[in-house]
Amino acid sequence: MAIRTPAEIAVPLLDLTAQYQPIRTEILDAIARVCDSQRFILGPEVDALERELSGVLECEHAITVSSGTDALLVALMALGVGPGAEVITPTYSFFATAGCVSRLGATPVFVDIDPVTFNVTAAAIAAAMSPRTRAILPVHLYGLSADMDPILELARRHDVPVIEDAAQAIGAACEHGAAGAIGAAGCFSFYPTKNLAAVGDAGMITASEKKRAETLRMLRHHGSRQTYLHERVGWNSRLDEIQAAVLRVKLARLDEFNAARRRVAQRYRQKLKGVQPPAEDARGRHVYHQFTVRSDRRDAVREALARDGIAASIFYPMPLHRQPAYEAASRGTSLPASEAAAKTVLSLPIHPLLDEASVDRICARVEAALP
Repeated sequence: MAIRTPAEIAVPLLDLTAQYQPIRTEILDAIARVCDSQRFILGPEVDALERELSGVLECEHAITVSSGTDALLVALMALGVGPGAEVITPTYSFFATAGCVSRLGATPVFVDIDPVTFNVTAAAIAAAMSPRTRAILPVHLYGLSADMDPILELARRHDVPVIEDAAQAIGAACEHGAAGAIGAAGCFSFYPTKNLAAVGDAGMITASEKKRAETLRMLRHHGSRQTYLHERVGWNSRLDEIQAAVLRVKLARLDEFNAARRRVAQRYRQKLKGVQPPAEDARGRHVYHQFTVRSDRRDAVREALARDGIAASIFYPMPLHRQPAYEAASRGTSLPASEAAAKTVLSLPIHPLLDEASVDRICARVEAALP
């Protein structure tokens, strides 16, 4: 099958250009404001963004960092994860979820997912608990919150902190509140493809306790609270002012854009036939970072869409326990729901400005590719 160039893709998976145009002037003004100030690191834009994010998520503290990966690293370190520790996390996620655990000398313990929601369950976590468990790291995959109530109860019984990987879920919610603002810490990514997107790498950590927030701020700044005085070994994980200024412009429209994603998802649900649609939970709010369907004919569907210039992607084609970096340690491990998902999932185009005609066209092509 011939590979189309970006210019030949009639319906991209995500149209960043279309999303940029309505707010172009505001973004350029925000960047110019930073350049005129000549304040580039940990300045007023970062301070304002952290206050605004804290208000949106209704959390006590929001600590910005340089990426979603650094959010995970700093949060894990602040909660004492290090050599000899185990962290329980789903095998079905982006590599950073487990990679950050390994970078600290700890061991990721991979567990399976629910085959409908793609999220980890308390039952799977409970079966993997050991005396070496130092943290539970659930992932709110594709924009849907995991079922946090039983996970939090399990964590309380074992006195183990929960660190939420909410990289794909800003604006999502469950019955306990905003995804990423429920556990001991929550980690967010503002990578350019996310629902709240920077113009480069950016991330954030939430915390409910003041002392932990102070530790997180210190760790993101070389372990320092005072110039040339370093209390711990940290990293350079600071968010720069330009990213903060751009994120403030987009944060003001986050609810609007997430609502638009939900309308696109609803149109898919009305029109799409022959594949399993994403799960929803009446107790929460899905923000559809991805609209991920399942089909045993996934590859045929993807090829049919590509022939018509419609982009679709597979998140994720290989569970983490099957990745070369972890395969040796995971040899003999069977996590069937994750392995089945990797063979059957397909993410269809979704973004706030995707029109009904395009959705209808995508649905028609999907249906035509099925027997």
